[in-house]
Amino acid sequence: MTNPLPPDKPIFSFYGDDFTGSTDALEALALNGVDAVLFPRTPDAGDLRRFASCRAIGIAGNSRSQSPEWMCRELPGIFARLREIGAPVVQYKVCSTFDSSPQTGSIGHALELGRQAFGGTWSAVVPAAPLLRRYVVFGHLFAADGGEVHRIDRHPSMTHHPVTPMEESDLRLHLARQTSLKLGLVDLVSLRGGNFAPPADAEALLFDGFDAADMARAAQLIWENRSAPRIFAVGSSGFTYGILDYFRREGWLPAQAPAARPAPVDRLLVLAGSCSTATSRQIHAALRDGFHGIRLDPAAAAWPDAESDAVAQLAAGRSVVIFSALGTLDRIAIADRRQLATSMGRLLRAVILASGVTRVVVAGGDTSSHAVSELNLTALTYGAALAPGAPLCHAHGWPRELELVLKGGQVGKEDFFGKVRSWA
Repeated sequence: MTNPLPPDKPIFSFYGDDFTGSTDALEALALNGVDAVLFPRTPDAGDLRRFASCRAIGIAGNSRSQSPEWMCRELPGIFARLREIGAPVVQYKVCSTFDSSPQTGSIGHALELGRQAFGGTWSAVVPAAPLLRRYVVFGHLFAADGGEVHRIDRHPSMTHHPVTPMEESDLRLHLARQTSLKLGLVDLVSLRGGNFAPPADAEALLFDGFDAADMARAAQLIWENRSAPRIFAVGSSGFTYGILDYFRREGWLPAQAPAARPAPVDRLLVLAGSCSTATSRQIHAALRDGFHGIRLDPAAAAWPDAESDAVAQLAAGRSVVIFSALGTLDRIAIADRRQLATSMGRLLRAVILASGVTRVVVAGGDTSSHAVSELNLTALTYGAALAPGAPLCHAHGWPRELELVLKGGQVGKEDFFGKVRSWA
């Protein structure tokens, strides 16, 4: 079969509803041999010219923490830009924990806006990400925490998310609270049985997924049954890997990129706004490993003592972890978490500029989105992989060399921060 992917323009584009999820998609593309760039704002013509060799274009956003009214103002323009870029696959990239609500980060409302922008008889919803141990079985979402897998409405962290706690595992019911679109389900039996036919009355189809083969099967069905010039899919990096696996199996992609191995650094700066138990374990492990810990008061507007302390410790050659909570039970309820993340971003910028540190980790989806925006970067490109979903990225537009790792709250093993420092 002739390669249907365009040879001279992007083959994939996406908008990420937070920055950590956006770098997760960037990693999936790079590991599959697709040169990709991630912009922290909607790119203009000059931005695209500077990265003209890239075959995948991503835009990192923060809609995960925004209202439907914000989405109505902002997403149509972003979707119009993605339509102009012209890739045959457009993804609205969401976290595989699927946490959202009718008031905040509404995936259902984003789905409606995407359908208006890209057309088609139906759109796909593909939440599973087996590589991250997130599974969808008969419409119900399951996610790992440490060594155990939990139904999402019984997950020790996601049921206590400070903004969008997950109280329903049936994703059809979860989405029905956010959209009036008619939802269908492609369950594992149908997915693996080879008897798929798009329901005539479904406006969106939710796909099960338990392993990598399921994700490639789902991607193939979505591609082969598309009814518009380009696919619009809402999904996790499981969809990204799935469509790329399918393209590779068909012989439409180049060879996969060789694994890169960055050099270790003497000092690492970590900014953690996540309240997850996984990140809490990682902070405790870093402190045992000799990191200097700085606890922030979330109710404060600025932390001048924390800034001077961090700069002094980094100047002395120590790694530093700055954090706002140690787990779900330790967090302090505040009225404006976006303002907290923005203030943490200003602190991050000041410490990086004053210390000259070259490798930084930001932990937490909302924290990453708002904090990294304060760095005023022009783009991110892939550097190397350590833990699935949290790659090392090269920052463009910073005065000096800067490497960033943006980590979702649930991502990574206990020794994650130490391994980012040593790249072991």
